[in-house]
Amino acid sequence: MHRSLPGCFLLLLLLGGEAVADNRSLGIMTPEGGESVAYDMNAAGQVAAVIADADGVQRGVFFEHGKSIELGSLGGLATEARHINDKGEIIGSASRKDGNWSAFLYDRASGMQVLGTLGGASSHGTALNNAGAAVGFADVASGDWHAFLYQRGEPLQDLGTLGGKISYASGINNRGQVVGTATLPNGYRHAFLYEAGRGMVDLGTLGGRISTATAINDSGMIVGASEMANRRWHAFLYDGHRMTDLGALTGGGDSFASGINSAGHVVGTVLYEDARRSFVWRDNKMMLHGPGKGLYLTNAINNAEQVIGATNDHGLTAAAMLSSTPPFVDPGLNKFIKLIAAVLMLAGAAVVARRRYRGILFGGYGG
Repeated sequence: MHRSLPGCFLLLLLLGGEAVADNRSLGIMTPEGGESVAYDMNAAGQVAAVIADADGVQRGVFFEHGKSIELGSLGGLATEARHINDKGEIIGSASRKDGNWSAFLYDRASGMQVLGTLGGASSHGTALNNAGAAVGFADVASGDWHAFLYQRGEPLQDLGTLGGKISYASGINNRGQVVGTATLPNGYRHAFLYEAGRGMVDLGTLGGRISTATAINDSGMIVGASEMANRRWHAFLYDGHRMTDLGALTGGGDSFASGINSAGHVVGTVLYEDARRSFVWRDNKMMLHGPGKGLYLTNAINNAEQVIGATNDHGLTAAAMLSSTPPFVDPGLNKFIKLIAAVLMLAGAAVVARRRYRGILFGGYGG
């Protein structure tokens, strides 16, 4: 290869965008061979995350300013950190010596506070609001699990079901509204909204048999996913009156919404037969991020417009990106060919110039 070509190919890399560094990683250190996933991050940049060692054993961490603090344990090996509020309090779950799990609240001043169960062996915490009210699901005496609501100084409140045996809560806003999923008498699961004084309300579906709600903002907007009449899954946004089909905007595949912020911006995942993409729906526009360009897991979006989850370039790595990040657009074969042609022209011009220069020095002989 001519000595002028490496510089030209460096130019090609820069023009093609492939030399740009990946700045999505949050920098959470993991054991050798391990992985990390960020489940939530508040506007101050404090993160609730999980790290796993090479054997897959998970530990919940509080991460801030480049430093991870492990949340401790309840005698077992594993812990999970699922959500963090604006005060830096975390809701999660930890295994005990007997193999069962307990939901907990964590803050740096007092450590873990165990939330108990609904009469069964285990409980799992999933979300909390800025007042410290928390939700999740716990075993009842029959062995089934039910959604619970925890409020400071009170025992867990069983939120019931939609007539079936099972329910679980996945989100709570600062007004105390709770969302999740519960079974009907026929066993199918539907998304629900729970409000004090009103109880559990069935949100229905987009035409299929099943739906699930994952998050709610302070305006009462709810996101999740619903089975369609054709048995495909579509992400939805519920505005208090009806479900809007966000999956219809993704161009196909099964879609699942996982988070919503105060501005009504929604994040989630689209699964195609041979690919997985993340999506951001904001300002009435759907943005799809291809494999390796967005996030592999999109777990939440905060009020600072940060999408939180993980990449999967060489294993799962806790990461975040701005919701306004434009999707990566492949320049395509034609543009690539034009760039190659430009590089070759630059290389050719460099060769000609060098020969002319040598001719001046050596009496006109190009050599």
